[in-house]
Amino acid sequence: MLRSLRLLFVLLVRSARSRRNLLLENLALRQQLGVLKQRHPQPRFAAPDKLFWVTLRWLWPGWKQALILVQPETVVRWHRDGFKWYWTWLSRHRNRAGRKCINKQLRQLIFRMVAENPTWGAPRIHGELKMLGFDISERTVLRWMRKAPRDPEPAKRWTTFLSNHREAIAAMDFFTVPTLTFDVLYCFFVIAHDRRRILHCNVTRHPSSAWVVQQLREAFPNDSAPGYLIFDRGSQFNEEVVDTMKSFGIQPKRTSFRSPWQNGVAERWVGNCRRDLFDHVIVLNERHLKRLMSE
Repeated sequence: MLRSLRLLFVLLVRSARSRRNLLLENLALRQQLGVLKQRHPQPRFAAPDKLFWVTLRWLWPGWKQALILVQPETVVRWHRDGFKWYWTWLSRHRNRAGRKCINKQLRQLIFRMVAENPTWGAPRIHGELKMLGFDISERTVLRWMRKAPRDPEPAKRWTTFLSNHREAIAAMDFFTVPTLTFDVLYCFFVIAHDRRRILHCNVTRHPSSAWVVQQLREAFPNDSAPGYLIFDRGSQFNEEVVDTMKSFGIQPKRTSFRSPWQNGVAERWVGNCRRDLFDHVIVLNERHLKRLMSE
């Protein structure tokens, strides 16, 4: 009895499935016939037609047998394009995550505080904005401080100084050179601005202020010191070095923080050394580096 009922149930399911397949096939053929009746030189599938075949592909396993006007790969491509369009639309219309953007008025206020208070850092400006009632993080303040427009007058004044006193200006700096044994050598040089001449060059493993003072004595013998000497804020150029410069009659000119362009002549010569020499030659030791620099 149970077996008979099971056979009857399977028969009903198969008959309903066959009738369902027949109805779906009839619907697919009618849809394609409607596309052929359109007044076009070539039958074209509109967006609703494509949606119909994408849906039919999901509902009916035998959809390929009823497809006549296009290839099955075309329907698969329509399905992929639909997914691409859906996710593009979703990414454009969903709620934005993360911190909200600050308005233009707040950005202008940050720029104004940076311009009127050049010694203030991000913590100070962030604290002032907090007291004014603005809900903003210190990191955001720092990011907009870096984008604040700078006053071009200091740069113009420095450029004018370099062009007017070019014959009386020299510059000094260090740059590092790795060796074959993974040691680091420090190359010290002094360059004149007028003809870009190297006045002095030497190499050491342990640079110190006393060593720099000795190099300055060797670079400017017999009252040959320039009027100005430009250098950066390295730890080797301490007060002892500055006092030695003043004893030679040199006016020390220390560059600003993070402003390598102010010592551009020296930086350019370092770049030339690296590109033309040290990118092609591996230094063996201190003696080898001295010979290369001399050449």
